[in-house]
Amino acid sequence: MSKSNFSRRKFISASILSTVGLGAIPTLSFGNTNIAADTAKIRLGFIGVGRQAMGLLSNMMKNPMVDVVAGADVYKIKLDRFKERVAKHYADEKRQAPALKVYADYKELLANPEVDAVVIASPDHWHAMMAIDACHASKDIYLEKPLTFTIHEGQELVKAVRSNGTVLAVGSMQRSAANFQHAARMVQKGMLGKVKQVLVNVGTPPHPKPYDLPSQPVPAGLDWKTWTGPLPDIHYNEELDPPISLNPEQNEKVWGAWRWYKETGGGLMTDWGAHMIDIAQWGLGMDRNGPVEVIPGTDSKPLTYNYANGIEMLITSFDEGRQGVKFLGEKGFIKVSRSQYDTDVKACERTFSKDELAFGDHHVDFIDSVIKRKDPVVPVEIGHSSCTVCTIGNIAHEVGRPLKWDPISQEFENDWEANSKLHYTYQHGYSLKT
Repeated sequence: MSKSNFSRRKFISASILSTVGLGAIPTLSFGNTNIAADTAKIRLGFIGVGRQAMGLLSNMMKNPMVDVVAGADVYKIKLDRFKERVAKHYADEKRQAPALKVYADYKELLANPEVDAVVIASPDHWHAMMAIDACHASKDIYLEKPLTFTIHEGQELVKAVRSNGTVLAVGSMQRSAANFQHAARMVQKGMLGKVKQVLVNVGTPPHPKPYDLPSQPVPAGLDWKTWTGPLPDIHYNEELDPPISLNPEQNEKVWGAWRWYKETGGGLMTDWGAHMIDIAQWGLGMDRNGPVEVIPGTDSKPLTYNYANGIEMLITSFDEGRQGVKFLGEKGFIKVSRSQYDTDVKACERTFSKDELAFGDHHVDFIDSVIKRKDPVVPVEIGHSSCTVCTIGNIAHEVGRPLKWDPISQEFENDWEANSKLHYTYQHGYSLKT
């Protein structure tokens, strides 16, 4: 597409944006030239349409700047549900639905020129390959957390995003919530004095366990071989990808259990850690950086991270036991979770209205960033650094000893075994397209 055509689309988009309160469009600095100049809409495709995607779909379709035009999944019944949800949305709005195409192969979706951007909500082991392929296909990306399954994958994804001028937003929606923003701001401003320690509760037990579910027959309509993709062969169990039904409608009753097994996920360390460790890193001013040492937990002390400035971060339950973060400084504390903000420092006190605690603006920020060609609230480098801190905690637990970590070179110091766990050997002919 020529620059003049893109400028025309920018003008149309800016006119519409001004009516929905999202502001004006700045000068184009980099970006996707795949967006149609005559639509003034971001045409969105979904890769992975399970339980998490349904929430994302609902939020994205509320945005008047979005048309949902495509979906991809290896489980046919979930694609059927996706089609029904999209059709119902446009019917409820009493407007003509855009043509919707669905695919079993996400690469066919990426090859569709009618798709401008994608939402990726697949299991973690597929994140990097799908997102890197999307970069090379000139699609902007909303990628669920944690960013990637391995640290090496994250490194390669950062390169792909920047070399292709892709807008990539990480689904760390807590950063868009007023209570988390205020907590991080108060810590960064020094309102607690010198921070000595941070407590982070990701849930118990934090680390993934070996896959121990019994084998079950693969249901009709699920391509299990493609679901596992680059992983070493594992057998199917419905807890990994919970079943649904359409008539009568029954959605997933539980989250996919692939999160809890080390063969397929990172346990609570990456599932909730990608949220709560992310907030701790943010408050400490350690985005794009990280700790210099990680010490596995023992019977007497939890998993511990040490930062170069002397701050200690403990992965442990505290107070009410909910997932959250507690910053401890010379003058007092701030603790924050999805349902709480508390402090014993007068200058840090604040009350929040119900509206301020809404998460929806994170999804708006992604679409706004696609149009404005700017970095979103959580760009790829921050998603990578937060995910990395979670993953090195799992590695320390697995090798069972303290590890020195270099957050700049992103490798362990003088430890071949630990560094060998920065990635794994892809099976079945899969590779990252770097």
